[in-house]
Amino acid sequence: MTTDYSFVITPLLAWLLAGCSKFVINSLRARRLAFDLIGYGGMPSNHSAIVSSMAMLIALKEGVAHPAFGVAVTLAFIVMLDASSLRRQVGLHAQAINALSSPAGNGGLRERMGHTRSEIAAGLFVGVCTGWLVWAAAPAATLLVATFLS
Repeated sequence: MTTDYSFVITPLLAWLLAGCSKFVINSLRARRLAFDLIGYGGMPSNHSAIVSSMAMLIALKEGVAHPAFGVAVTLAFIVMLDASSLRRQVGLHAQAINALSSPAGNGGLRERMGHTRSEIAAGLFVGVCTGWLVWAAAPAATLLVATFLS
């Protein structure tokens, strides 16, 4: 009997793919290695990728009628709404506070917090693709592990 680790691997892989994509996109935009731009905000949304990867994997493995899928979709909506509204507003407030308190523009509060709709959509796309890839690769991975362990 083999253990299915796909529910653990999927969000980690989605986080890794979204994070690496974000670094590459930020580096291309800045025309340099953008290590200082790693963090909240940016394209694609890591949070959206993580929650949508789990929702997709649950839909494919358990079906959309399974209660776990309903919980995953609910969590995904909460995370994506939070990223586009609350965290985005926090970033806008940080910009205003920084403008008032530090006219020279040095230091201050972190302004890149939330996500635009396109950044969330890109994270959703990365997550759905990751969930599908893990689901599609699971039979081959299970066979490989079983062969290795026997």
